[in-house]
Amino acid sequence: MKANPVEDALKFINAKYPSCNAALLAGSVVRGEANDTSDLDIVVFDGNLFAPYRESLIDNGWPIELFVHNLTSYKDFFKSDIERGVPSLVRMVSDGIVLKGPDIIAPIKEEAKKLMEKGPEEWTEDLIVTKRYFLTDALEDFIGSTNRAESIFIALTLANLASEFVLRVNRKWIGKSKWIVRSLREYDEKFAERFTEAFDCFYKTDQKDKIIELVDGIMEPYGGRLFEGFSLGKIPGL
Repeated sequence: MKANPVEDALKFINAKYPSCNAALLAGSVVRGEANDTSDLDIVVFDGNLFAPYRESLIDNGWPIELFVHNLTSYKDFFKSDIERGVPSLVRMVSDGIVLKGPDIIAPIKEEAKKLMEKGPEEWTEDLIVTKRYFLTDALEDFIGSTNRAESIFIALTLANLASEFVLRVNRKWIGKSKWIVRSLREYDEKFAERFTEAFDCFYKTDQKDKIIELVDGIMEPYGGRLFEGFSLGKIPGL
């Protein structure tokens, strides 16, 4: 990793966005998790901007991901994060290091921190039933599969659905890619280890038992596997 991400980010802002109201640096470099391929995630607030946009570029050897907003557009993205359960912009603003405009950005950061603590939108009972059904469907496919290549990708689907289910029923943020395991760790370190070990065991040995036990355990408090009687989109009385 390059030596001065904060300094380089500030130079970039001063050169490319000198008239912006505020800016912050987010991502792996501020969490102490950066590596040789890490980029700079920079959120810019410009009150004169008509519409928000995202842009990727390279400056001073850094790959830079820009998230540019006016002073109100970020609210729609916060709302979307809450509904999806994925705190993309919320986390960046909450964890970010202020580069410019501390007075402007302070209340926005406070809003983001409160949202991070509160968690995503609560799942309804109907949605939990629907998610159980699709998680059951993937689990049954996994159990019945005798084709290793197919089983590998069914397991991938199961990992996504199972992590989403356990996190959302507990009103915790979910993630994608590397943020799946990070989100599980934020929820429960021991559970995250068991989750990872179950899938690692399958990929190494073809043994499915640990995944089956894990997924069944996730659904058990909510009624277990679901197939018979499930209906989606049917008009009552017809």
